[in-house]
Amino acid sequence: MANPTPESRRPRLLALELWGLGDLALAVPFLRTAARHAEVTLLAKPPAAVLLRRFAPTVNLVELDAPWTAFRGKYRLHRWPWAGLRQTLRALRGRQFDLAVSARPDPRDHLLLWLTRATRRLGYARAGSRWWLTESPALPARPHRAEHWRSLATHLGWEIPADASRSPPTASGHVVIHTGAAQAVREWPRERFDALAAHVRAAGWRVTVLDNSLTDLDRLLEILGGADRFIGNDSGPGHLAALLGVPTFTLFGPQLPEYFAPQHPQAAWVEGAPCPHKPCSDYCRFAVPHCIRDVSLETVRQRVDVWLRA
Repeated sequence: MANPTPESRRPRLLALELWGLGDLALAVPFLRTAARHAEVTLLAKPPAAVLLRRFAPTVNLVELDAPWTAFRGKYRLHRWPWAGLRQTLRALRGRQFDLAVSARPDPRDHLLLWLTRATRRLGYARAGSRWWLTESPALPARPHRAEHWRSLATHLGWEIPADASRSPPTASGHVVIHTGAAQAVREWPRERFDALAAHVRAAGWRVTVLDNSLTDLDRLLEILGGADRFIGNDSGPGHLAALLGVPTFTLFGPQLPEYFAPQHPQAAWVEGAPCPHKPCSDYCRFAVPHCIRDVSLETVRQRVDVWLRA
C-alpha cells in the first residue's frame, strides 16, 4: 500500500496534562474524542500509561515527570533533569505536530507548547503567555477543568459526548471508601472514615476501605470498577471512579467542587469549611488544615445517607 500523502494523513495532535491522576481522568473524554479526528499523543506522567491502556488505547504516550509539578522544591533549577528535558523536546519536535493543546491557563504549559514547534498551539493565555500560542479562546463560563477540555474541543469543531467514557456500574451493593489523597491537607481524618465505614455497613452495604498503601493502579481500577458507590477525598481515585461509571461522594477541603467535582451525574459532595484563602494549592497557612478537619462526622453521615438512598 502506498504511503499517504501529506494532504491525506491524519493531523498529529499533542495534548499536555502533566499533573495528577484526577487531572488525567478529566482529560480522558477529550483524548477519546480527539483520537477520532487525529493521531493523538499525550505528554504526561508515567501512570498515564495505565489509563490510556484502559480508556484510550489508540492514544500514544510520551512520559514526562515535569519537575515544576513537584509539591516541594519545584524551582530548585539546579536539580532539574535538564538532559532528560532536552531529550523529550527533541523527541516531540521530531513528531512534527500539527496541533498542540493544553487545558490549563498555565504559562509553563504554553512555553512547552511553543518549544515543541507545533504548527498550531492552543491554550488559555495567562500572564503574557499569549505570545507562545497561536490561538487562545476565552475561558468557559463554568470554571471546571472538564469544561476547559470541552471548550477546546468545541473550538476545534468537535463534540465530546456526555458519557464519552462511562460504563454502567455493577449492582452488588458494594461501596468503596478511599481514605487517602496526594497531599495531607486534603485528607479527612482516618478515624472518621472508619466510623463512616461502620455506619454504611450497618445500613446493609458491603464496604471496602482503601488507602494510599494501594499503589497498583491496575488493581485500584479493578476494585473501583466492581463498586456501586465511591466515597473519598478530593483526589484521583474519585475521578477514576466517575470515569468508570461509579457515583461518587467527595469530601472537599482546600479546593472547590465547581472546579474539581468528579464528572458523574450522581456525584455528590461535602464542601470544606470556610477559609479566606480558598481555593488554595495545598500549601496550608495554618498548623492544621481546618477546611477539611472541621467537616464533622455527623454532617458527612447525614449527607451520605441521603446520597445512598437516592
